[in-house]
Amino acid sequence: MNHIRKDSVTNLSGFETLKSNSDFRRAYARGKTYTNPALVTYVNKNRAGICRIGITTSKKIGNAVQRNRARRVIRAAFLCVRQDIQPGYDIVFVARTKTVYKKSTEILEIMQKQLDSAGLLR
Repeated sequence: MNHIRKDSVTNLSGFETLKSNSDFRRAYARGKTYTNPALVTYVNKNRAGICRIGITTSKKIGNAVQRNRARRVIRAAFLCVRQDIQPGYDIVFVARTKTVYKKSTEILEIMQKQLDSAGLLR
């Protein structure tokens, strides 16, 4: 039986997920921040030539079910906008308490505004 390690597979074509704590910390420290009551986005240029994304949810969001739902909603919104993003950036999405109560279409609108403000949309 073939087992595929999750960390060895790229998440999306042309995109990878951020995995190491140092990558997240670099995005927080050096990245440009775009905020909304439902979503915070950190954008940091990288040298890899591809986009890498990370999604963060803290325990302030709620229990595990709510945190997982917030991640799913953010991921679904990102899948709709991924083809329009320029390569070469690390993007970290941070869920907020209002994320749990939003649908992916609402998060998509917020995400598009933030990424457009960052100059990442083509």
